[in-house]
Amino acid sequence: MDMTQQRRRLRQRRIALQAMLVMLTAVIIVGAVSSARVNLDVLGLSSGFGFLNRATGWSYSFSLIERSIDDTYARTLTIGAMNTVFLGAISIVLSTILGFAIGTARDARGLGVNAAATAFVQVFRNIPLILQLVFWYAVLIHLPGPRQAITVFDIAFLSNRGLMIPALNISLMAAALVLGFAVAMPFLMRWFTGWETTQRLRAWLVTIPALVILATLMSRPEGAPLVSAPELKGLRFVGGTTVSIELVAMIIGIVLYGSAYIAEVVRGGLQEVPKGLVEAGKAVGLSPRDIWIRIKLPMALRTIIPPLGNQWIFIMKATTIGVAIGFSDLFMLVSTSITQSGQTLELIGILMAVFLGINYSIAQAVNWLNARMQLKAH
Repeated sequence: MDMTQQRRRLRQRRIALQAMLVMLTAVIIVGAVSSARVNLDVLGLSSGFGFLNRATGWSYSFSLIERSIDDTYARTLTIGAMNTVFLGAISIVLSTILGFAIGTARDARGLGVNAAATAFVQVFRNIPLILQLVFWYAVLIHLPGPRQAITVFDIAFLSNRGLMIPALNISLMAAALVLGFAVAMPFLMRWFTGWETTQRLRAWLVTIPALVILATLMSRPEGAPLVSAPELKGLRFVGGTTVSIELVAMIIGIVLYGSAYIAEVVRGGLQEVPKGLVEAGKAVGLSPRDIWIRIKLPMALRTIIPPLGNQWIFIMKATTIGVAIGFSDLFMLVSTSITQSGQTLELIGILMAVFLGINYSIAQAVNWLNARMQLKAH
């Protein structure tokens, strides 16, 4: 028997074993589902997703769109998914920015800056996230009321009722269209133009704000100002938009915790940059700022991106702790829906599927970015 025949037989055996494994897995899943249905029937509980069309009859604290107690379970869970993605996106962006700043400070030679950054990392990385969240929530709910609110240049106000900030009078549909174009624009410019990265970035930074203003002008109610600013009237603020206490506490807790881990990732990446390249930059007269931008950061990113992606996924999963303070993310709304409807398996399946889709998308984006950052062989 020649080598070709041996390889063919080994391949056939592997395929047969894999097929048997798939069949066995399918049998186990079918058996588990059938057993679950029988047990639910014995208990008098219905199965399936028909409950999604029923009204919930209960409300919750935060939503990006209008809500009512007459919303169906499908709409309520959609709102929960939107809240989770919204919180996760904000936390990822802010954690990354703060983490890069702290990580750079950790790599600095200045003793004071390095010590402060080290203390930040050690404090916020070693205290459990849920404990930090409860602490910040307790601090925020004990802030003074609207009349004694903490103000920032009379534009933003922080009180025990939330953070009041200015808001554009833009419709949700117009904002969604602008956001979609903002995400697609870098790819469109790369495909249809021969511009370099810096040129595409400048075009993006000019185009998107202009589109936001244009969309606001076209979609705002007649006679309404371009920007609505919060104003104190009586015992409450009117105008602008109010960020709930729960959301503020979630952002603070997750950002501080996540940035401490990202800072260590950044510091490790910066220390991996060969010292010879830094010395070469100094030799040609580059300033410390230019060395960081032109040498250290581009080289470090190739090391930073893979573990950074893991931290982004962790931050997204960390949004589930909002149930501890009543933030209406998907996890909390699924938990409440289970209590109200009794559809445990279906709702847990929906929760798992949504987080799988979100985190898989983040992982794929990180893989694409990592591939783009690798040095190309010529």
